Amino acid sequence: MVKSREWSRKTREEVITLHRKGNGYKKIAKMLNIPRETIGSIIRKFKAKGTVETLPGRGRKKMLTSTAVRYLKRRVEKSPCVTAEELRKDLSDVGTEVSAQTIRRTLRNEGLHARTPRRTPLLSPKNKKSRQQYAKSHVDKPQKFWDSVLWTDERKLGLFGPMDQRYVWRRKNKAYEEKNTLPTVKHGGGSIMLWGCFASAGTGKLQRVQGTMNSLQYLEILDDNVMQSVTNLRLGRRWTFQQDNDPKHTSKSTRARLQIKGWNILEWPSQSPDLNPIENLWWDLKKAVAVRKPKNVTELEAFAHRMGEDTRRSLQDTCVKLCFTFKSCYNCKRMLY
Repeated sequence: MVKSREWSRKTREEVITLHRKGNGYKKIAKMLNIPRETIGSIIRKFKAKGTVETLPGRGRKKMLTSTAVRYLKRRVEKSPCVTAEELRKDLSDVGTEVSAQTIRRTLRNEGLHARTPRRTPLLSPKNKKSRQQYAKSHVDKPQKFWDSVLWTDERKLGLFGPMDQRYVWRRKNKAYEEKNTLPTVKHGGGSIMLWGCFASAGTGKLQRVQGTMNSLQYLEILDDNVMQSVTNLRLGRRWTFQQDNDPKHTSKSTRARLQIKGWNILEWPSQSPDLNPIENLWWDLKKAVAVRKPKNVTELEAFAHRMGEDTRRSLQDTCVKLCFTFKSCYNCKRMLY
């Protein structure tokens, strides 16, 4: 039978004191209001061990030895994607039978927790080398250089906003009440493609792209939008144009047009969408527009332009200033280390 209670050391010493005074089990049990079987157990232990202290080794023994725990740690450090079930099978093959839950609990106690992996671009050795070269050549660029860069990008904006992880407070069995659900529609319910730009001085002109963007539409943006944004942002004559390696940005017609314009183009390594700080602005814009809950594509575009103006006024309070508050490029440092 499992013991339901562990008596205090003081109580056990009182049992031994009364027993030495000649009191029997029944009388001690009545005086201390303790079961007679417990009195006998305390006295027998004292006679056998000479103490009433709680001895080491009590309770259920650990299922995993220290050697098994070290193996689990080495295995997880070497292969972080291994599952608890796979680890259980590995231990079972060498004669240690434990549950997957025991393995999870053991790893948590060792400071190893199961987490969703961060998603990063798939980089080949060539991509990694070019990214490192880019970082080395730009990490020591002065503040003045980064202040003169015009960052550009395109982004699709949907009616239903960013589908990020959300939570609701609800009671049990109330998951499908309308107020506790997040509506979804097929094909996004409508969206628009936007081209935008910004510099350390603020945001440039936001322009909607009709249909699927191609080289011809991109050339129109280069002709009609970029220089107007450069003028509005007062970047001066020695400004730098940034674009990624999208096919429409690197087509023959685009390269020829840029060569005619004579703009200074910021070299851009392949597979590097995470380097452009404009991604932070797009995310802020998506969240701001989603709060307004546009009913159609026309409202969506109007809210996007309005939020873009608000973003221009509050740019100094956003995280995109990271690239401009350091004396060297924050993203370059991130790639180097």
